[in-house]
Amino acid sequence: MFKGFTRFLQSPGERLKSLFGPQDAPVGSTGPCIIPRQEHPVSRQHFSDAALKVLYRLHNAGFEAYLVGGCIRDSLLGRMPKDFDVATDATPEQIKDLFRNSRIIGRRFRIVHVRFGREVIEVTTFRGKPGDDHGDHIAQQSDDGLLLRDNVWGDIQEDALRRDFTINALYYSIADFSIHDFANGVRDIEARTLRLIGDPATRYREDPVRMLRAVRFAAKLDFHLDPATEAPIHEFAPLLLQIPPARLFDEILKLFMAGHGVETFHLLRHYGLFAMLFPEADEAMAELPWAERLVELALESTDRRIAEERPVTPAFLFAALLWGPVQLRHAEQEANGLPPIPALQAASQQVVSRQLQHISIPKRFSLPMRDIWDLQQRLPLRRGRRVYQTREHPRFRAAYDLLLLREAAGELDPGLGDWWTAFQQADEHEQRRLLGKVGADPAGSGAPRKRRRRRRKPRNPSSDA
Repeated sequence: MFKGFTRFLQSPGERLKSLFGPQDAPVGSTGPCIIPRQEHPVSRQHFSDAALKVLYRLHNAGFEAYLVGGCIRDSLLGRMPKDFDVATDATPEQIKDLFRNSRIIGRRFRIVHVRFGREVIEVTTFRGKPGDDHGDHIAQQSDDGLLLRDNVWGDIQEDALRRDFTINALYYSIADFSIHDFANGVRDIEARTLRLIGDPATRYREDPVRMLRAVRFAAKLDFHLDPATEAPIHEFAPLLLQIPPARLFDEILKLFMAGHGVETFHLLRHYGLFAMLFPEADEAMAELPWAERLVELALESTDRRIAEERPVTPAFLFAALLWGPVQLRHAEQEANGLPPIPALQAASQQVVSRQLQHISIPKRFSLPMRDIWDLQQRLPLRRGRRVYQTREHPRFRAAYDLLLLREAAGELDPGLGDWWTAFQQADEHEQRRLLGKVGADPAGSGAPRKRRRRRRKPRNPSSDA
């Protein structure tokens, strides 16, 4: 399917030289490089029906319509694109008038979501450069350079140069199926280089999340960061503290739930970004010899499950990321005289409260996460019916998986995980034997039985006299 692009990107070769001109040409200085359909491998067959419907309806209504960004980048890399973003000169209101199945969202950046069942196509209007005549309701920037609102409309070239990375400033035209490359993005794809458009310091100040995107793309695509793009990250990492926790939660899912979590984690740690997202976990890794390895193992497991197309949940990943801090605070609470169970509950509350100041974790994930932590105290208690109650807990499997990771990371001595593995696989007779080995009373260690109803004695008629 992608043999054409393999030939297209052969290096060195005259094809790229003829398409892009001098190597030192300034980004965007001579307009876009337009690659006609016969000279690139991107096909409409790679796009979803929903994306094509949006493109053609905009085009037939007289508007410009382009697929832009990651879907074009991934197609050129030989990957099957999954998410489709559309850029157009139609305003949000005009887009909404064309699509009854759409809604305008966002205040900082107004965009339109067009929904086709479970699939959502994101449609954005070409953005331009804010001017002095634009009021705060259209364009606004903080004293530190952070973009608070950016809804100035422009043309396609202005829009391209306001995008973050050169490899994302690629536009596929539905009018003639050509690719418009405004920032030498194809050249950077060939060199496997991630490069910011414009001055990196300015771009990071405008939106510090671009640092997280740089790490995510580098891990996902196996690209290296351009030196100028890489240089300011350590200095500007604290700017992430300005970002709303709800937005950072969405970014965390993109970072760790895309199948490249281990490499992403290493890059976040290398650039000092992880400490801005999980400060207490970062502190625990400096104090507990097993904490970093536990997170690596949890991410390896998540990456493996994603590769096998098995379900994953953020609750388990957050439970592993924050287990080190919970253990440190748990020890503090016990040192202050609290019994183990109340100490764990207090520690969990403290860790979650601090973490929510940085990343907003919805209750649908934070409550199961705390159940996983609570079960770590119940798993060693293997007596009688308690074992069966633990095994039937809705979070048992996740808690058992975390137990195995704790042993593999060196926090716990091996043994308990093997016991629970054997118990789950055993028949009733073998389960009784396993319970007997840990000192349980065999007579009282069977599975919970239904209570026998006691027969009521017949009433004595004479007593009613």
